[in-house]
Amino acid sequence: MTSGAAVELGFGGDALPVGTPFHERTLALCESLNYREWSGYYTVSVYEVHHEHEYNAIRNSAALIDISPLFKYRVSGRDATKLVNRVISRDINKVAVDQVIYCCWCDGEGKVVDDGTITRLGENDYRWTAADPSLRWFQQNALGLDVRIEDISEKVAALALQGPTSGKLLTVAAEANIANLKYFRVTHGKIAGVPVDISRTGYTGDLGYEIWVPWIDAVKVWDELVKKGKPFDIHPAGMIALDIARIEAGLILIEVDYTSSKKALIASQKYSPGEIGLAKLVDLKKENFVGRAALAAEIKKGGPARMLVGIEIDWNEVEALYEEIGMAPEVPSMASRVAVPVYRGGRHVGKATSTTWSPTLKKMIALATVGREHSATGTLLQMEMTVEAVRHTVSAKVVPLPFFNPARKTAVPVV
Repeated sequence: MTSGAAVELGFGGDALPVGTPFHERTLALCESLNYREWSGYYTVSVYEVHHEHEYNAIRNSAALIDISPLFKYRVSGRDATKLVNRVISRDINKVAVDQVIYCCWCDGEGKVVDDGTITRLGENDYRWTAADPSLRWFQQNALGLDVRIEDISEKVAALALQGPTSGKLLTVAAEANIANLKYFRVTHGKIAGVPVDISRTGYTGDLGYEIWVPWIDAVKVWDELVKKGKPFDIHPAGMIALDIARIEAGLILIEVDYTSSKKALIASQKYSPGEIGLAKLVDLKKENFVGRAALAAEIKKGGPARMLVGIEIDWNEVEALYEEIGMAPEVPSMASRVAVPVYRGGRHVGKATSTTWSPTLKKMIALATVGREHSATGTLLQMEMTVEAVRHTVSAKVVPLPFFNPARKTAVPVV
């Protein structure tokens, strides 16, 4: 049988956001009072007036990021593994207990509904994260199965601890086996006496961890990490810094780099996994799953029509545009989530969806979706850029993803 223990957190209409379980700590630290809404919760955009220190913490020390607004589900019961395999495009049977996978799930046409992580906590016990409410979709696909699906979004808080010193910090702050924790694995232990799960995962493309905490004990864990983190230069970080880091890491964001097929209004707004860089997450050799026939047909036709690529913008051309009007070039202070056209030889071939100046690479970079014939590394494109309300194009070159990929991200041991 199926069951959902909590009502989905849709927060549509006139509902006001609420604080996460860390809100009493993040509010006191948020000097900018710059917040945004994330799945019905108040989320800090930037703690200080500028995000520089927060970004630098992600790349040079340790950053503490409240990611509690993620939708979280516990899937258990005799047929839990069968349900997971029916929904996702990867083969869950290849995943060991205490292993985490990144995955996507599709509709019947092979178009992506959402993406997230699944942690295998037991033979038939999983914690599943999603960007959008997913309880109804999981229940619809669980018909006839002996499985329990519980919405634990308001029971489990989550923190991302990211950056080069995060591993050393955790060896001091946590009673857990951090030294031998491999990439995309999870361990169990305690922080400040609170039982926690610690996964070697994150959304920054750097060394990092995500800590899963009982909602009611969240503040205890935050306080312990901040106290023990001072020698490791810990800083709370908001969404603006995180956005820059995830673009450098080549990581996509739903409703920005692709549209969920549930929300798409026209066919071109729907994306297959291969069109958004997730082709490796599709295993056509596994048992049948939702969308399998459509994805097999796509491959038979030669592959997806569009591809996700990384592009580097020619900064010399950007400087020249500003020089022409007598202005100093402006480095974008934060990442842009506004889609802009991409051209090749004067013909429209796609769009850049996430654009940022990379402080680490000292380059302007973007994630873009272009026609497959324009996706080869080294291909020269042009991206639209507006300067003083005048539209121009600047040269952009297709480069491999991710833009930034330090060895420490996956290295073991890390402490």
